[in-house]
Amino acid sequence: MSRAESILQTYATTVYPQDRVWKKLALPLFSRAGSASFFHTLSWYRNFVDNALSPNERPRIYAVDTAADRGTARAVLLMRRSGSGAGSPASRRLSGLSSYYTSLFGPVLDPDDPDLQGVLGALASAMARDEIRWDAIDMHPLALDAPVFPALVKGVRDAGFAAQTYFCFGNWYLRVGGRSYAEYFESLPSQLKNTVTRKRKQLEKLKSRIVVCRDGTGLEEALRAYEQIYAVSWKVPEPYPNFISGLCRTCAASGWLRLGIVYLDDQPVAAQIWIVHAGIAAIYKLAYDERFAKLSAGSILTAHLMQHVIDIDKVHEVDYLTGDDAYKKDWMSDRRERWGIAAFNLRTPLGMLAAAWNFGASAAKRTVGAVQRLRNQDVRETR
Repeated sequence: MSRAESILQTYATTVYPQDRVWKKLALPLFSRAGSASFFHTLSWYRNFVDNALSPNERPRIYAVDTAADRGTARAVLLMRRSGSGAGSPASRRLSGLSSYYTSLFGPVLDPDDPDLQGVLGALASAMARDEIRWDAIDMHPLALDAPVFPALVKGVRDAGFAAQTYFCFGNWYLRVGGRSYAEYFESLPSQLKNTVTRKRKQLEKLKSRIVVCRDGTGLEEALRAYEQIYAVSWKVPEPYPNFISGLCRTCAASGWLRLGIVYLDDQPVAAQIWIVHAGIAAIYKLAYDERFAKLSAGSILTAHLMQHVIDIDKVHEVDYLTGDDAYKKDWMSDRRERWGIAAFNLRTPLGMLAAAWNFGASAAKRTVGAVQRLRNQDVRETR
């Protein structure tokens, strides 16, 4: 028996909500993990499950605790499956509890866990030994530069999956480095500084104002203004209409929301949703009324909120989240990448076929060899 197997016990549940998982088992863990990212908080996942799942999707939650401290989660991996019939291929595909709305995904665990590989190996083993024999597993977007990424890849491979990694998107962010907003502003490209300065003066001459909603006060009015702007912007309609309002209400209840609205003659023309949590300001959503594009109200609002989070909230990082849009480079200082892991179960016919298809014909022999080794291993484990 390996060291990981001797100190870890794995639990799996398919029901949400379940008090044992969300409260007694995992609540302290979510609190610790959330110190690294808002996307690892219980608040994020609860709103996701309530407002961003299709009717046929079901969460599947894997949790790990130690034998010495049962009942307190050491790691949680939140996944989802299709609720299609048991015989359909979709019913045996397991995906991370993430979507278009998610800028960072991964196991929820203590950042300082001393046995990261053992914990992640236990989670991967739980998926491999589940009562449902998953043909394929997909997890994204994961932080490429975090120790979790290579450890999770190793874990799923050791559990009997053929795994490949893939690029999702670039992530631009700002290291504030203790600077004031004025110091930060001076570091921006000259063209951006000139645009912000000139357009701000132009807006000030008009009947304009900027409102920042931080909590429940004025929230419903701010949400109506945001939705009005979004409807006339270039943005496509939200696939899950209740998700954004649910997220804003969730964040407002905890004091994390920074919902900024630019009004012109009492008409909302630009809006941005920022989330401030654990010293990080995440720029989550932005939109503007294209009829007022020449006013650059969006850039003015970005500068206004940047000043707010740097000088008032005292954040150490500002995160532009998803994508390599050209304008993000002007506002941010650094870039990192988010990647995914696609894994195929070599113990199932469809999983083996998917692995051969994804890895190419040249990998067919290696796949067959891996399957034979797994079968031999299974035989030894049953003796």
